[in-house]
Amino acid sequence: MSKMKYQNQTKGIYDIKTAGTKRKNFILWREVAMAYIAPAVMAGIGGLVTADRSLQIGALTTIGVTSALVAWMLGLWLRNRGASKPWVTGPHRLIVVGMFGLAGIAFGLFAAWVTADLLGIMIPKDQLAWVDRVWIDFPLSGFIASTIVTWRWRDAIATNYTFKGEETK
Repeated sequence: MSKMKYQNQTKGIYDIKTAGTKRKNFILWREVAMAYIAPAVMAGIGGLVTADRSLQIGALTTIGVTSALVAWMLGLWLRNRGASKPWVTGPHRLIVVGMFGLAGIAFGLFAAWVTADLLGIMIPKDQLAWVDRVWIDFPLSGFIASTIVTWRWRDAIATNYTFKGEETK
C-alpha cells in the first residue's frame, strides 16, 4: 500500500517519457550571454593558472566582447533569414557549422586587421600592448562563437521545424 501511495505522489513530477521532448527554442539574448561568459571564464581561468595578467584582462575585453558580438550578429541573421536559406538548412549540420566557423575566423581576422591598423595610425603601438593580442583573440573568439551559435540554432531548427521550413505541431 505504501509503495502505491509513493508512486501516485511522484507520477507527474518524474515522468521519464516526457523528458527531453520539449521544444528547444533559439533565444538570442541567452546565446549572446553564454557567448560572452563561457570564453571569458575559460580564458580568465587560464590567465589565473599561468599568471598571465594580459590574458586575464583580455578574457573580459577582447575575447568575451568579440564572442558576444559575433554571436549577436550571427544569431540575428540566423533567426531572421537563416531558415529561408536552403544552403543553411539543407546540408548536414557539421558542414554548415564548419562553413560558419571559417566565416567566424575570417571575420575575426578582418576585425583584427582593421583594429590594429586604425589604432596603429591614431595611437602609437607601444602605448597599446593589447593590440598584439587581437590577432589571436578575434579569430579564435569568432570561430568559437559562430560554431556554437550555429550548432545550437540548427538544433532548434531540427526540433521545431521540418526540413521544408514548415513548423511542426
